[in-house]
Amino acid sequence: MIIYGAITNTSIGKLFIAGILPGLALAGAFMLAIMAFSLLRPGVAGEREERVPLRKRLASLVDLLPPTFVFAIVMGSIYGGWATPTEAAALGTVAALVVAAFNRKLTVTMLHECFLSMARTTAMIMLIIVAAFFLNYIVGILGIPNTLTRWVADLGLSPVGLILALVIFYLVLGCFLETLSMMIATVPIVVPMVVQFGFDSVWFGIFLVVMMEISLITPPIGMNLYVVQGVRGKGSIADVMIGSLPFLAIMLAFVALIIIWPGLVLWLPNAMG
Repeated sequence: MIIYGAITNTSIGKLFIAGILPGLALAGAFMLAIMAFSLLRPGVAGEREERVPLRKRLASLVDLLPPTFVFAIVMGSIYGGWATPTEAAALGTVAALVVAAFNRKLTVTMLHECFLSMARTTAMIMLIIVAAFFLNYIVGILGIPNTLTRWVADLGLSPVGLILALVIFYLVLGCFLETLSMMIATVPIVVPMVVQFGFDSVWFGIFLVVMMEISLITPPIGMNLYVVQGVRGKGSIADVMIGSLPFLAIMLAFVALIIIWPGLVLWLPNAMG
């Protein structure tokens, strides 16, 4: 979302808040699917675990306090209106240092590792963003978005027809490219076109993120299928592909839902102004 927002000049704060309801809806749908499969085919869930007492479960929630504290500082400062996403990142760093100091983990060695990790990540992201802006500039000079928009208009596609074509396009493209490459190569061309067709750039950002995730689990080439198989360390990759199909169907159904009802994505950011 950060890279999409940087490339398209879309509010990153609005993208974050727009992702909350879709994220909760997808998580709920995944949970119901897992519950249904576990009830219909008990063997698919593996061995039954011992029930953990309620007191122990509540006590374990203490471990969630540090990340919740950092999350509240970062997101609260953005949506409270007293920090930009960049400033909120700095506040999050301070909050993380406070948590590390509280747990007596704040050492020179730890800071050194953090600085190295930060340098690597920042260098990678900045290279991606610079390349994306360069591509955006060249694409704009060549007039490719306007040409494609006229071409699509000449085809007589409706706005919904255009989005359905993009669903197929990203499903196929995901078989050959990973998500960042796909985003950088297509966003400068596709976003101006869909905006001219009347779609909100925040809505399309959420649509694109979901399509990126779908492409990662689309058999037989989806990258995450092989990640899961590597974690399993046993059995056939075909089992992972078959197991991914219900979740793939849920995500495609969700894409259809946000096309039919864009308010699921846009209601919360619009309500928050």
